[in-house]
This record gives sequence, C-alpha cells and structure tokens, in this order.
Amino acid sequence: MGVLSAPACRRLWPRTLAGSRMGCGVRRCLVVAIGLCVFLFLCVPSSLRAESKEYQVKAVFLYNFAQFVLWPATAFTNASEPFQIGVLGNSPFDKALEETVRGETIQGRQIVVVHASHVEKVAGCQVLFVCKSEAGHLNQVFQKLDSKPVLTVSEDASFIQHGGIINFYREGPKVRFEINPDAADKNGLKLGSQLLSVGKIVHSEGAR
Repeated sequence: MGVLSAPACRRLWPRTLAGSRMGCGVRRCLVVAIGLCVFLFLCVPSSLRAESKEYQVKAVFLYNFAQFVLWPATAFTNASEPFQIGVLGNSPFDKALEETVRGETIQGRQIVVVHASHVEKVAGCQVLFVCKSEAGHLNQVFQKLDSKPVLTVSEDASFIQHGGIINFYREGPKVRFEINPDAADKNGLKLGSQLLSVGKIVHSEGAR
C-alpha cells in the first residue's frame, strides 16, 4: 500500500464539521471518508514512510482534529481572532504544518501556526502539539496551561497520564492515536463522536 499524501488525506476529511447542521446521509458519507483516511494512514507500516512523510500526515491530523472539537466562547477574545495551532519545543514538522494549513480555515477563522520554546508563548493557542523535547517537564507544561481550553497533542508515552488529550503512538509497525475525553472535559472542550470513534479511548486514573 502506498503512502497517503497530506493533500489527499486533507481532501478526505471535511473542512467544517464541528457545529454544522447536516443530514444523516451526509454524516454517514463523512464518517466513511474519515474512516478511509485513517485506515489508509494507520495501516502503512512506519518502516515504509520517511520521517518527513510521517510528519506531513501528522500535520494533516492536527488540522483535522480541530474540525471535530467545539471550543467554549472563552477560547477566543473576539470574532475575528485567528485560530492558533502551537508547537512547543523542537518541532519535527519542518514546514509541513504551515503548508498544510495555508489558505485553510477552522470554524471560519484564519489559521496561524505559532512555534515556541516556552509554554507561556503558546498558552493562548487552541491546538498545541507538545514535542518530544518537552517530555522531561510535562508537569510544568500542564501547570502553565491550567485547564485552559486547549486541545493538547503529543507523541510521548506518558503524555496522557500527565493530562494530555490526544497522543500518537505505535502499535507494532503502525502509528495510531489515543484520546483522553476526561482531559478534554477538564479543559472545557467537547470532542465530536466522529473523532472519538477513530481513536483509542483512554481515561484518566480514577475517572468513571
């Protein structure tokens, strides 16, 4: 099976699903498209993908995760504020993330990518990818975020346990992602059922 390119994957995902009103037939078609996109990506062994290709696809996932989340009104200061995707630490994306979101919008807002080495610089983002370089001080990262309405994403084995919402992981040669809805609730975010249906659900310790 060949590698699913970032543009192809992006075309399969709907641009504005969260909060939209659609008929049941349209929803079913979208779910099928989402499932196909995820299946094609997750079934490609990591050994067959160059690292750059892997992060091109992960950049598309970051963009598309946002389509299935509803943020509280407090996440934005005004109606024209751009949607911010932050990258904390030593970014593995190169220019893939900027190229993915160029000319796109999320919930009607222009998208800005913010790179920073300090969490204070990205605490106002709506989506935050925490790089592997920050694995040693995740507690400090989440203390600074302090339950802000931020969709946190990473690829570190301990990320979910520290309070992260979405984490990429490997299952054998395949790359998948897990979702902690308890952490999302704590941050005031509502995850769409479409997103929850394609990730591995995990719960915070002690949560029901």
